[in-house]
Formats: sequence, structure tokens, C-alpha cells
Amino acid sequence: MATHDPTGTVLPLPVAALYRRCDPDALPFDTTTDIEPLADVVGQPRAVAALQFGVGIGHEGFNVFVLGAPGMGRHALVRRFLEDQAKHRPVPQDLCYVHNFEQPHKPRVLCLPAGTGVALRDDMRELVEDLRAALPAMFESEEYQTRRHVLEEEMKERPEQAFADLNHRARERGFAMLRTPVGLVFAPLQPGKEEVIEPDAFKQLPEDERKRLQTEIESLQTDVQKILRQMPRWERELRDAVRKLDREVTDNAVAHQIDEIRAKYAALPAVIAYLDSVQADVIDNAGDFVGQGEPQPGAEGGQSPDGQPPLRRYRVNVLIDHSASPHGPIVYEDNPTFTNLVGRVEYIAQMGALVTDFNLIKPGALHQANGGYLLLEARKVLGQPYAWEALKRALQSHQVRIEALGQALGLVSTVSLEPEPLPLDTKVALIGEPLLYYLLCAYDPEFSQLFKVVADLDDRMPWDDAGLPDYARLIATLAKRRGLRPLSRGGAARVIEHGARMADDQARLSMFQEGLDNLLCEADWQAARGAADVIDAPHVQQAIDAQVYRSDRLRARIHEGILRETILIDVTGAVPGQVNGLSVIQIGNFAFGQPSRITAVVRLGKGDVVDIERQVELGGPLHSKGVLILSGFLGARYAADRPLALSASLVFEQSYGGVDGDSASSAELYALLSAIADLPVRQGLAVTGSVNQRGQVQAIGGVNEKIEGFFDVCRARGLTGDQGVLIPASNVKHLMLRHDVVDAVATGQFNVYPVATVDEGIALLTGVAAGTAGPDGTYPPDSVNGRVAARLHALGEAARAFQAPPAAAAGEAPAGSAG
Repeated sequence: MATHDPTGTVLPLPVAALYRRCDPDALPFDTTTDIEPLADVVGQPRAVAALQFGVGIGHEGFNVFVLGAPGMGRHALVRRFLEDQAKHRPVPQDLCYVHNFEQPHKPRVLCLPAGTGVALRDDMRELVEDLRAALPAMFESEEYQTRRHVLEEEMKERPEQAFADLNHRARERGFAMLRTPVGLVFAPLQPGKEEVIEPDAFKQLPEDERKRLQTEIESLQTDVQKILRQMPRWERELRDAVRKLDREVTDNAVAHQIDEIRAKYAALPAVIAYLDSVQADVIDNAGDFVGQGEPQPGAEGGQSPDGQPPLRRYRVNVLIDHSASPHGPIVYEDNPTFTNLVGRVEYIAQMGALVTDFNLIKPGALHQANGGYLLLEARKVLGQPYAWEALKRALQSHQVRIEALGQALGLVSTVSLEPEPLPLDTKVALIGEPLLYYLLCAYDPEFSQLFKVVADLDDRMPWDDAGLPDYARLIATLAKRRGLRPLSRGGAARVIEHGARMADDQARLSMFQEGLDNLLCEADWQAARGAADVIDAPHVQQAIDAQVYRSDRLRARIHEGILRETILIDVTGAVPGQVNGLSVIQIGNFAFGQPSRITAVVRLGKGDVVDIERQVELGGPLHSKGVLILSGFLGARYAADRPLALSASLVFEQSYGGVDGDSASSAELYALLSAIADLPVRQGLAVTGSVNQRGQVQAIGGVNEKIEGFFDVCRARGLTGDQGVLIPASNVKHLMLRHDVVDAVATGQFNVYPVATVDEGIALLTGVAAGTAGPDGTYPPDSVNGRVAARLHALGEAARAFQAPPAAAAGEAPAGSAG
């Protein structure tokens, strides 16, 4: 709280209120090597409880969204909890794809115990190699050749015997069967002889005899046709018999080898069914194993109609192998594209065409995380086309469907593989900024059903007796993780103080671990330059100064403009209607304060306070709100029962960019009151703080940067001891000023004043008491409020005189003056 002198004037803050120091003696170590690294999470009790719940619960939809700003150690925090929980989850099943012999374009999935997938793959590879050696040997064996020769001879004898019988019948009927280039023909024999009747002799026969012979010949030709029609059937029977023999031989060669594999996987019905299909297919396609020469390791010669080696269909595509996994997997996908999440089917270019099969199916992050946890960054998922929709569909259906993006969208209708969907059992943890979470909640109705647990990371932790040792251990942990030099007590204390500055609060410490990590790395470099064994406070301070120096080119350019009077800022003297306001400019990760001249001009009017920034569309809505509050304050305090006959203009001088925020509303009000009362304002004081309609000064952000920005200008022009900054009293707890500012205050060269009301502030700025209203509602005439009320009353009277009718105005003139 602010303190006052006997006259009621606010006194400047003591040095102790400007900066909270960390006592190195309060730290229980000599260097950070004396303390153990953190085993638990520090400063995040709410997020820890949410993660414990979200990671532990197994019900549907309880996936986790971790929201927090980048640089807070979100990944490390989530991964720590996932690793702890994953230790208690069983090793997931291996995931394999195999050929579907009934529907080749729809590969089948096999979910096998961990390590079984690779074993099955090796067994199938060995089986194929054995069959490529065994089957040709079986078909080349003497037993097979003999049995096949017997079948072929049997089948060859049937047409020969049929024609022999026909020839015998023909001779019995007096005809000879002759083979000619055009086929079999029958000719009558001479009676009692084996000679054929000559054509001339045939013509000499009686007509009845010729007709009889012709009829007999036609009958024999009919018998020939019957035999010829039976020959395809006999050939077919031969092929069936040979095929049956081949199947018998193949079955004898295959059965005992596949039976050995069956015995190995007897407890897995899916594998047994697959092996049955393999056996049936090998028997049906034994020719694929024969006639390819000596088998070579890994060779699968020949081509199938789709351009792929035919024996590839007996492979096992082990999509996910957990043979070496100790527990459930934890997968972080850095590039969560559609295909990287759900998998893909690759293609091979052959003879100008693209071909594929189930062996070219590749897994995605969802497959790799199946049975465990998947860690994703929300911004990256949302930034990839259709990746977010694919993730939601997988979580809703509990399946992972591998398909091309064009196929999923219905844009491609070409025939391709349609792998059987894989069952999905995984917990997803999304990491993102709070804004993304709130936008998804507002605009995606499915989001809240799929991510029911939110882990909200706090960007600050309390600086108290319980939190200080934990924060010191956090610093030690970051240093050890990076392999940096240990920190001394003084070095750790300075880092803790900087953590409070990063949090802009004397009672809080920043949890922005990336900022702390960067500072420690730079301090270690400074220590290395000085050949120091430990990082001490001076090294930390050098690192802080170096960070500022690398980033403050624009700040230096603005201050140069002020010092060269290109930008007009006064730090001495007093001027009515002119106040030094303070603003903060944020450039990347660097923020600095800048003084701005605010001026006010008043005149007779209708109660309007014109915000010039707003009129030219340079003022944001919050700034415009602050200006409108000023009108409410003036009307309520000085013109509650009569019109406010005032027009005023407020402007940020030499402001060429947008202005937003209400932190300058108190400065604008001081300028306005000064202009109305015609009281000069001390230019050695700058002002920040918002104001409400009751005249209370309210807290603002960036108070440290604002004070330091005005201090730098005053120091460059010469400190007088009368300069300082007015801040809201409610911002005192946020002060963590630079050491040079604190030192200047300690020597009486600069001041920081905490004000709680506009009256306290205007009294400091003008050196005139604000004045308190008496029982009749009037203010002392020499007070600021009294002068403002008198000026407004005079303006009101002037406005009334201007509004009076002309006749009434003439009647008030002295008698005889019109002569």
C-alpha cells in the first residue's frame, strides 16, 4: 500500500518494494551438484492430477489435451507420465499383413503375440525356399515319372483301341479303314480279297449295291465322329489324372513341412487358418515352384499377371514388431501427415506401370502406438490436410484403415489394395496452446467427445518457502541435463530472481523452462570465457545483459530519436495539458517500454471527449473504451446535475501505428484535468495505469518495462532526483526492476510512486492538492478539483449565454446604450 506525507501526498516506494532479492544463504547447497535432480514435476499440481487421471483411465474418449505455452516443458512432462504408466502395460501384439487367397486385393491382418510375427515371417520364408527345392525334385523323381508315364500310356491306348475296334468292325462288314491327308475314310473291299474295289469297278456295281455300300460307309463315318468327339474328354481325363497326381505328390511334399509350422503355432487359430490357405494354394499352384532352375536365397523368379513375383504372396509383412519391446510403446510423431498417421501403400514402377501388393503396406504412427500412447502436437496435426479428420475417425471407430488420401476422399476409383482394418487401442495425448484448445471446443463438436481430459499447465509457481527449494532443483536439473557447469548459490539465486522477473511478480516464479534453459546455456558460456568452474551471479547477469543487447536495436533507435528531439519527450519543466504516457512494445521475445507524449485540448462544446486515434482508426477497442470512461468520470464528478459544456481532444503525439489497451487512460485523464484547470504537469514524471469511472487507478501489464523505458530516457538526459513514474498501487507486487533502476532509486535520483486514485496522481503531477468535496458538494477553490469545477461551470455559463434568444440578450444591455 502507498504511504503519504502529512499533507496527504503519496511518497515514493522504498527500495525494498522495487525488487525481491533471493538470499543465497537460504539455498541449502554450495553448488547445484549437491542436490539431486528433480524426480517429480514442480509447480504443476493441477496438470499432474489431470495427467494421472487421463493416462490411467481406460474408458473410451478419455484422451488428453495438454495446453500450455511453448517452452514450458510440455513434452518432457507428458512423456514422463506416459513412461511411468507404460511400464504397467503389457507388450502389445505384433501386427502383420498376409495375402488373402480368396480376395487378393484385400490383405488379411494377423494380430500375434509379441515376437511371433518375425518368427512366422522367417518360417514362411524358409518354407518357400524348402518347397522351391523339394517340389522340383519330387516332380523329377523316377516314381513320379513312372506314374505319369503309366497315366499317359493308358490315356493314349484308349483312342488307339477305339480305332482298332472300328477297323475290325469295318473289315467284318467288308470295308477297309484308310488314313488320308484329309482324315479317315472307308473303302469297300473286293469280295474274298484284301484289296479295295477300284473306282471304275465300283461304278459297275448295281445301283442298289452302291447305295448299300454308301449307307455302310456313312454309318462307319458316324462311328469315327463319335470317337473323335470322345477324344477331348479323354484328354481332359488325362489332365485331371495328371493334376490329381501332381496334387498328391505336392501334398506329400508340403504336408509334413506345413504340419511342422502348424504345430509351432497351434495356439493361434488365425495362423492355422492362414497356413491351411497357404497349403491349398501351394497345391493348386505347384507349377510356380517348378521350372525356375536352382533356387537362390531370397530369389522368387517369374512374374505373376500383376507384375509381381508369384511367390511373394507367401511372405508375411510384419508391420509392427514388438519382439524387443519391454512394455507398451510411446510414440511421438513429429510430422503427423495423413499417411504418417494411418499408414500407406507403396508402389513399384515396372514396365511403365505402378504395381503393388500387401508386402508394400507401411505402418503409420497409430500402428506403432497401438497398445500404448501416441504423442502429437495439435498445431501440426491441424496444419496437415485431413490429418485431423483421420485421427478422429480412427479414435471413433477404434480401427486404423490404411488407404490413400484420394481413395479416402472418393476422388480416385482405380483398383488398389484395401487392407483389412487393424483394431486400435491407444491413448492419444495432444499438446497445444490454450487458444487451440478453446477453438476446438467451440467449433468441433467431436473434439470434446474424444479428448475429455484437459491438463492445463500453469506458467507460474509460488515463490515461497516450499517452492524455493523445488525451483532451485529445477534449475539444477536443467543444468545437468545440458551438461553445464554447476551453479553456485549466488548464481542460482540470480536465476531465481530472473524467474520472478519473467513472471512479472514478486511472489511468483516463471515456469517457462525454455527461457531458463537458454539463460543457463548463455551463463555457462560466460563462465567458460572467464575460465570459471561454476556459474556465479555475475555470469548470469552478463548473460541477461547480452540477451537484451542482441535484441534492443529498435529500442536504441527510438531512444536515439528521443535524445535527438526527433521524438518530442520532455523530462523536465511543467506544461499544462501534457503528460508522459508509457506503453510497451513487444518484438519477438523482447519487450521494452517507450514514453509517449499525450496532450489534451479543451474548448466550449457539448460534452464530447474526442479520441483522435479512434477518429483516424488508429485506436483499438480497448483504448476507445478507456477514453469513453473519461467522459463518464467527468460527468459523474463535475456535472452530475447540469450539462457538461465541454469538448476535448486527446491524442498520442507522433504516434503512427495502432494504439490499443487502456493502460494510458489515467494519463489521458491527467492531461484532460490539467488542461481544464490550466495547471502545468511535471514533465519529469511519467504515468501508466488504467482508470475506472470512479477515479480508481487499476493495474496494468508490463509495469517493469514501462518504468525502465522512462528511466533510460531520463538517465540519458540526466537524472535530477525529481523524475519518476506513477504506477497503480496494485502493481507494486509485480515490480522486479533492473538493478540500475533500483540503485538510482536508492540514491534518490529516481522515484516510483504508487497511486490508488486519480486524486493522488493529479496532486503529484501538478503539486496542487486534488481537494475533497465538502458537505455541499463543492471543492476548495485552490484545489485541482475546485479549479476543474470552476472552469466547467464557466464553460456552462458561456454555453448558456450562446444558447439564449437574441431578444433576451439585447434586453440585458445597459439603458441608453443603443443611442
